[in-house]
Amino acid sequence: MTGSLVLCQSSRKQMLRIMLASVCMASLTAGAYAQSAKPADSADSAVGQTSQDEQIVVKAKRRNQMEVISGGQLGALGTKKGLDVPFNIRSYTSSLILNQQSQTLGQVLENDPSVRTTYGYGNFSEMFVIRGFPVYGDDIAINGLYGITPRQLVSPQLFDQVQVLNGASAFLNGAAPGGSGIGGNINLMFKHAENTPITRVTGDYTSKAIGGGSLDVGRRFGQDKAYGLRLNVAGLSGQSAIDHERRHSAALGADFDWHDDKTRISLDMNFQNQGVNWGRPGVFLGSGVTKVPRVPSASHNYGQAWTYNDLNYIFGMLNVEHDFSKYLTAYAAFGGMGGDEKGDYSSLTVTNGQTGAATNGAMYVPVVQTNESTRAGVRAHFYTGPVKHEVNAGGSGLWEEFDTAYAMASGSIASNLYHPTYTSRPANAYIGGNVDNPQRNSFTRLYSLYFSDTMSFWKDRISLTAGFRYQNMLLNGYAYNGGAMTSHYDRDAITPVVGLVIRPTRQTSIYFNRIEGLAQGPQATGNVVNLGQIFPPYKSVQYEIGAKYDTGRFSTTLAFYQTSQPNSYTEPFGNTGQLIFRADGMQRNRGAELTVNGQILPGLRFNGGATLIDANLRKTGDGTNNGHTAIGVPNYTINGNLEYDLPFLKGGTVIGRVVNTGKQWVNTANTLHIPVWTRFDLALRYTFAVEHKPLTLRFGVDNIANTRYWASAFNGYLLQGLPRTFKFSFTADL
Repeated sequence: MTGSLVLCQSSRKQMLRIMLASVCMASLTAGAYAQSAKPADSADSAVGQTSQDEQIVVKAKRRNQMEVISGGQLGALGTKKGLDVPFNIRSYTSSLILNQQSQTLGQVLENDPSVRTTYGYGNFSEMFVIRGFPVYGDDIAINGLYGITPRQLVSPQLFDQVQVLNGASAFLNGAAPGGSGIGGNINLMFKHAENTPITRVTGDYTSKAIGGGSLDVGRRFGQDKAYGLRLNVAGLSGQSAIDHERRHSAALGADFDWHDDKTRISLDMNFQNQGVNWGRPGVFLGSGVTKVPRVPSASHNYGQAWTYNDLNYIFGMLNVEHDFSKYLTAYAAFGGMGGDEKGDYSSLTVTNGQTGAATNGAMYVPVVQTNESTRAGVRAHFYTGPVKHEVNAGGSGLWEEFDTAYAMASGSIASNLYHPTYTSRPANAYIGGNVDNPQRNSFTRLYSLYFSDTMSFWKDRISLTAGFRYQNMLLNGYAYNGGAMTSHYDRDAITPVVGLVIRPTRQTSIYFNRIEGLAQGPQATGNVVNLGQIFPPYKSVQYEIGAKYDTGRFSTTLAFYQTSQPNSYTEPFGNTGQLIFRADGMQRNRGAELTVNGQILPGLRFNGGATLIDANLRKTGDGTNNGHTAIGVPNYTINGNLEYDLPFLKGGTVIGRVVNTGKQWVNTANTLHIPVWTRFDLALRYTFAVEHKPLTLRFGVDNIANTRYWASAFNGYLLQGLPRTFKFSFTADL
C-alpha cells in the first residue's frame, strides 16, 4: 500500500510537470502566432479602410449626380409629385447647381429646354422667357410667395431647388406683381438642415479672373432631431470672360426649422449683394436699321467703362404648418424684402446695321423697394361615398412700395458696335425726383381668395381639380417731383382652373388643364386721344394636354398647349388724324414640349428635351401684322445634358451639353431676324477620398468653340451670347 501510494504521488507530479510544459508551449505558440498575425491584421485593416473610402466615393458620387425631380410646390395646391397634377412642373436640385458651378439663376435654367434668358430693359438684370412670354425678376416666387425675391439677379447657392412650372398660374400663385408670368412661373425653395450633418467647403475659379467660394453647414439638434440649422455663405469677385467686365456677389443665408408630430415651423433670413461693372449691355436697333448687324467677337465689350449696378437685398420668410388631425392642416407664410439698388446704365443703339455705327445714352437710376407678402389657408381631406376630396381654401396678400428717381444725360455719345468709343460720363441734363433720397413712385397692393377641390375616383386612378381665385389689384402711380398721384388702378378679376389626371398605371398619367393667367391691364400712353385710360386686367387662357412617365430614376413629359394673351396697340382714330390706344389685340402661342430626365442606362444620365412654338400675332393695328410671329420667340429650342460615369476611373464623370435655339424675329413686321444658334459645353468631374473624406474636383468649358451669336431678340433688342468660359472648382465634405 505504501509503495503504491508513493508511485501514485510521483505519477501525479510528473503529470503536473507535463501539463505545465504543455501550457507554456501553448502560450509561446500563441504568442508567436499573435506576433506573426500582426502584419496580417494590419493588412485586413488597410483593406477595410480602402473599402470604406470606396463607399465614401460612391456616396459622394451619387450626391453629385445631375438630378431633376418631376414635381414641386404648386402654390394653393401645396407640394405635389409630377404624376399627380395636371401641370408640367420640374425641380432642379442644389446638387445640379453645385456641380454645374452656376453663379446666377440664368445659368441654372440653361438646363431647361423651355426657358431662355435675356436681360431686362436697359440693365443687366436677368429676365426669362417661358412659352414665348416673359418672367421678370420681380415675378419669381420663393416657396410660392411673390414679392420677396431679389429683383434683378439671384444667387442660386442659397436655394435647395429651382422649380419651373410651364403654363399660366394665376389660380396657383395669384397675379404676379410685375405683370408677367403668363407662360410660366419660377419658384425657389430655401435650403434646410437634413438628418445627415453637412459641412461643405467649395472654392471656385472662372475665367478670366473670377475667384470665389462657399460654405454650407447643416445640423439637426434635440430630441428626435426636432431643431435644424442651415448656414450658407457664398461670394465671388473678378473679371468675367467678357473684356473689361467685372462682377461681384456675396450671399448669406441662415435657415432655422423646428417640428414635432403636428407642427412644422421654419424661418429663413437672407442677405444678397450683386454687382456688375463695365458690363456688356443689350443692343437696340434704330428705326432706320434695315439689317441685323453681324455679331462682334465673342468676348468684345461695347459698353461704357463708367456703367455699373450695385444691388443689395435683405429678404426672408416665416412658414408655419399645423395638423389639427390627419384630415385637416392649416398653414401660413409671411415674407418680406428690402431692396437698395443703384446703377448707371448705357444701352447701345445701332443706327447702321452694316457699319455698326451707334450711339450711347446715359441714365442713373436708384431704387429703394419695400415688400411684404403673406399667404394663409387650410387643406382638408375627406370622403363622400367612394370619392376622396382634397379641399384647399385660403388667401394671399402683397404690399409693394417702389421708390425711385433718375438722372439722364442730354444727347448721346457717338460710338460703334465693333470699334467702341470710350468716353467719360456726360453731365446730366434731366433729373426726375431726388436721386440722393428716392421717393415713392408706385404702390401696389394685391390680395386674393382661392378655393379648389381635387376629387379622386377609382383608387386614385382618376382625379379632377376644379377651383377659382378672386383677385383684387390696386396700383397707384406718383410723380417724380412732389409725389402727387398721377394714376390709379383698382380692378377685380376671377381666374378659374379645371384639371384632369388619369393614371393608367402607377408610373404613367395623362392630364388636361384649362387655366388662366392674369396681369394688370395697360394704361393708354403716348399721343393718343384716350391718354390715361386704364384698361381691365389682362386674362390669358391656356389649354394643355399631356402625358407623363416616371419611375423615380427616369421621367419624361410630353405636352401640347395653346395660350391666348391680349395685346395693346395704337391705331388711327377715324379720319381725325389722331391715334387711339386699344387693348383688344391678341397673341396666340401654340406649341409642344418634350422633357426627359434621369438615368437611361447604369452610369448614363440625361436631362433636356425640345420645344416647338408658334407665337402668332392676331388683331394687330389695322391688321398690318396679322399672322406675323411675335418678337424674340424662337420657333424651336433644344437642350441636352449628358453625364457618363467613366468605368475605368472610379469617381470620374464626363459631362456634355448642347443648347440650340431657333430663328427669332427682331421686329413685328418680320423683316429682321437673328439666325439659329448652337452652343456646346464640356466638363469633367472627379470624386475621391482624402483622409476618409470625399473631395470633388470639377473642370468645365462653356461655349467650347467660342461661338459668336445673338442669343436673344426678345422685346426687340439683341443680347449677345457669352464667350468661351473656363470653370474650375473643388468641394470638400468635412
